[in-house]
Amino acid sequence: MRKDKKQVIGDEIGDEQIKLFLNFEPVDATSPSLHKLIKAYRGLRVDDFERFLAFFIKAGYDLDGKDEHGNDFIALIHDQRNAEEYIELIKKARG
Repeated sequence: MRKDKKQVIGDEIGDEQIKLFLNFEPVDATSPSLHKLIKAYRGLRVDDFERFLAFFIKAGYDLDGKDEHGNDFIALIHDQRNAEEYIELIKKARG
């Protein structure tokens, strides 16, 4: 595979499937916004997560939502192996 080509695993998913991640609700004191971001992070490839963020923001959710300990999305995932691209997308979305 050429170095400039990303390997795509699985089928392309549509906007409606991506929007389903907006339906997840927390069962604890985590903000609904943060919960949706975490679910999307765990379930979507980085390109799909970028598409999700557009729907997330349009729906009025908060990129700075926190859990019951005051941690935001970046604080929760920063030490994970594949987190950097997702963190960059959040920072870009914040403006």
